[in-house]
Amino acid sequence: MKTLLILRHAKSGEKHSGMPDHDRPLNDRGERDAPHVGALLRDENLIPDAIISSTAVRAIRTAQEVARAAGFAAQIKTRHDLYLARPASYLEALQELDDGVSRAMVVGHNPGLEDLVVVLTGRHERLPTAALVQIELPLDSWADLSLQTTGRLVNVWRPKEDLP
Repeated sequence: MKTLLILRHAKSGEKHSGMPDHDRPLNDRGERDAPHVGALLRDENLIPDAIISSTAVRAIRTAQEVARAAGFAAQIKTRHDLYLARPASYLEALQELDDGVSRAMVVGHNPGLEDLVVVLTGRHERLPTAALVQIELPLDSWADLSLQTTGRLVNVWRPKEDLP
């Protein structure tokens, strides 16, 4: 059994003329919410063994703040192909994980993350910024993860509803 944690990046600043979308930083609310997600992971005993993030500034910063607050000590892996990715890209990234990883977290963007939840659970969940989803996957090997894998949605945490 594997556990997948899906995290949408925390709230980012508004688009500014001349600033590429990829480079947008977190805003004040995002900087507050990300550590709360990390504390939630720690309190729920859900600290991941691996974190894979989009290379977008807001996603990396979210992953870093969550990792710090959770006590995650390993290196965060970044992948450019997760920037505004479709579910298949997230699955490809996860398929490369070592099977010693029992709990993995991906940090990315909508609509791809909401679509990933649908693909893996058959349920549509609204994922505002800094929302976290926990899915149990009936797998022994990440390499076996596919678009046909059916997981069990365990929990969804949304910042305005579930974070301090």
